[in-house]
Amino acid sequence: MDTEDTAAPSLAEEIAEYYGRDKEDARLRAGAGRLEFWRTQDVLRRLLPPAAARILDVGGGSGVHAQWLAADGHDVELLDPVPLHVERAARLPGVRARQGDARALDTPDASVDVVLLLGPLYHLPERPDRVRALAEAHRVVRPGGLVVAATINRFAPLHDNLSTGLYFDAEHRPQIEAAVGDGRMRPTGGPKSLFTTAYFHDPADVPAEFADAGLTPHAQYGLEGAAWLMGGIASWLEDPRRRALVLAAMRQTESVPSLLGISGHVLTAGTRPEDGPGR
Repeated sequence: MDTEDTAAPSLAEEIAEYYGRDKEDARLRAGAGRLEFWRTQDVLRRLLPPAAARILDVGGGSGVHAQWLAADGHDVELLDPVPLHVERAARLPGVRARQGDARALDTPDASVDVVLLLGPLYHLPERPDRVRALAEAHRVVRPGGLVVAATINRFAPLHDNLSTGLYFDAEHRPQIEAAVGDGRMRPTGGPKSLFTTAYFHDPADVPAEFADAGLTPHAQYGLEGAAWLMGGIASWLEDPRRRALVLAAMRQTESVPSLLGISGHVLTAGTRPEDGPGR
């Protein structure tokens, strides 16, 4: 890959403002958001090489996943464009953290075993930027190394806001329907804005973005299945026995193509070809 253009693109102002509110860390550590957390952990632990793998956690936020990855014995470096996230992550045992942009990684070629992109693709509405981020992952991972990217599903805003009832609010509904139409979430500003600038994928489109970046996609995993839309999910997760049953149930359907889109999030896993040319 041509690496002459090394200037990191800037983070959009509204995205920086959104994550500067410091709510993302708590979202995955409490309530129904723990289903996404535990399912991400469950899938990754099955995909990752044995510890100590060198893992680059790109867009890793405040280190919610880096924390358990380091505790599992992996060598974890986290990059994130939000200074507050980097500051939080740097306090975690075993985690090195610094600012960085997924589209211009300041990391040597073929120097890591695994690249995780568990957030960056959400906030790159333009396909060339998403492919650029995946191509950077291809560049820095070793041949045969693993790349895993998370995407938000195209119909997640519709499903989520039907479940919460916000879809029935005439002020919210146009933003939801626009996102379902072309995958783009456009913040409206003020209290009626549901999210920040984002892109929601059709799961079937993600493997092509991997392939265009030089990666070989292997599998996709729906994280929450239909469980995230069921009443009572937060209380089920409080009970260790029920939580184990929920996680086991989600494994049964996680890679069924016709069911991928019902999840809020999908993980796509691929590898850098062993003998493929550099990009």
